[in-house]
Amino acid sequence: MPGLDKETREMILDTLKKYAHDKLTPEYLVELDHNDEFPAEVLHELYDPTTVGLHLLFIPEEYGGLGGSAYDIYRVSELMASIDLGIATAVLATFLGTDPITVGATPEQKKLWMGKIADEALLVAYGATEPQAGSDLGSLTTKAIPVAENGQPAGYKITGRKQWISNGSVAQLYTILANAPGGPSWFVLDRDLPGFEKGKPEDKHGIRASNTAALFLDDVFVPADCLVGLQEGQGLAQAQAVFGYTRLMVGAFGLGAGWEALRRAIRYSQERAQGGALLCNKQGYTHKLIVPNAARLEAARTYIEWVAERLDSGEEGLQTEGAVAKYTATEAGNKAAEDAIQAHGGYGYVKEYMVEKIKRDVRITCIYEGTNEIMEWTIARDRWQQHLKTKGAYYNDWAKRLEQLHERESENGAGYAALGMRALAALLEQARLDRLTRNQHILFRLGELIAWAESAAIFAERVVDKPTEGINLDIPTRQALSRIYARQAAMKIASEGMQWLIGAGQTNMQLGREVNSVAIFAAQMGQIADMDFAAEQLTKAFPKE
Repeated sequence: MPGLDKETREMILDTLKKYAHDKLTPEYLVELDHNDEFPAEVLHELYDPTTVGLHLLFIPEEYGGLGGSAYDIYRVSELMASIDLGIATAVLATFLGTDPITVGATPEQKKLWMGKIADEALLVAYGATEPQAGSDLGSLTTKAIPVAENGQPAGYKITGRKQWISNGSVAQLYTILANAPGGPSWFVLDRDLPGFEKGKPEDKHGIRASNTAALFLDDVFVPADCLVGLQEGQGLAQAQAVFGYTRLMVGAFGLGAGWEALRRAIRYSQERAQGGALLCNKQGYTHKLIVPNAARLEAARTYIEWVAERLDSGEEGLQTEGAVAKYTATEAGNKAAEDAIQAHGGYGYVKEYMVEKIKRDVRITCIYEGTNEIMEWTIARDRWQQHLKTKGAYYNDWAKRLEQLHERESENGAGYAALGMRALAALLEQARLDRLTRNQHILFRLGELIAWAESAAIFAERVVDKPTEGINLDIPTRQALSRIYARQAAMKIASEGMQWLIGAGQTNMQLGREVNSVAIFAAQMGQIADMDFAAEQLTKAFPKE
């Protein structure tokens, strides 16, 4: 996917920043949150081609859009989330809603529906989740019953309920997943069809500027040509095909909101004095609440960019990589926002300070588009199969490449990431020998550790050769953050991995040696010095306003 050139992408980002500066002030956003109000006029202006035309980013050029790439979508999503995650979610919903059309519709259907969305700047909703099935799309109960006229197929009557639908009561167009006789299938529905009712907006913990509502369908008739692709039974495959993209977008939301909270904490530390010194000069503040979060967020950013580039090259089957990106970035964003509240002390707990709102908003990124527990399961299931197929070589081979990189560029943290990779390989092999993945909790914890190992590796591999456009940090600072993160990842893999395998009854008395825990402890040397350097550089990068 070619996507936008850098100049066009930066123009869109600059337009968004200017719009937010002029219209989306903190006071206005806090008011929306307090009133639980969906800002319809804001979405209208964001979708207006004469203002921003944001929805055009998701639509191919041949249908009147801009044809944005995965990388373009990540950059815009990060910025939108840093402004307001509720408004960003309304935009995400349109992207999700167009996904079944993008991957499954016939050329004629794409021209009709994508052209309509582009020309009329329609809000779209994605109707997959159900009250009982949750994220398990294979358990849906909504039915699509064929209707015949004069012995010929005329359409379908759809009956069922959808839950937690973003843009649910405000969209003009809906993509709905339902069970047809041939299997799960997507249908495109207009808003005002008879029997199609929308519930009242949910009273949510966060993202209160977004609209979330249930959908009720009672014998809603749709013509046969509203079946996406004109073939039944393709719905789950079509949903799976876009997880790499959509989970990348949600990961970018966690990244953008987390960094916005962290920026506010860094700037606050340059204004607030305790014990005769500014907080930015106190290790008890920076080394607990600032530096680890910056390292974790930048590791997540690097993994997101790696996946985006692979998607844009045309590579398919990146559902697991999308899950790692989503999991790593949203967990990092949630933790950064939590710590930003702590960094502000009592002020962080009141609604006047935006970090309180950011924390409530970013929490949803660990839930929607597949909970992070589903991400852990997805990651562990796939990489477990890789371990078995390669007879344990998958992560050992990756560790070898990291060790070779460390010989060439010793400042990147690749050697520490390699220690984590080899520890992970040893843990996976012991889990195989003792059949420990029969314990669901072990499988899920391995998924978490795999995400840490891979994100540390990609950060170390790309920190010099692939400088990011997304944030104002120089290479030495990012190298320090990579070393900090890789050490932390290796320690987490070794200590928590052994904790859970021992807890599940592993039998190897030499596991500590095979995990190389002594070397991982030794690798922590220099961590405080790197954190001192990173704290200083982060303060310079984000001076008080």
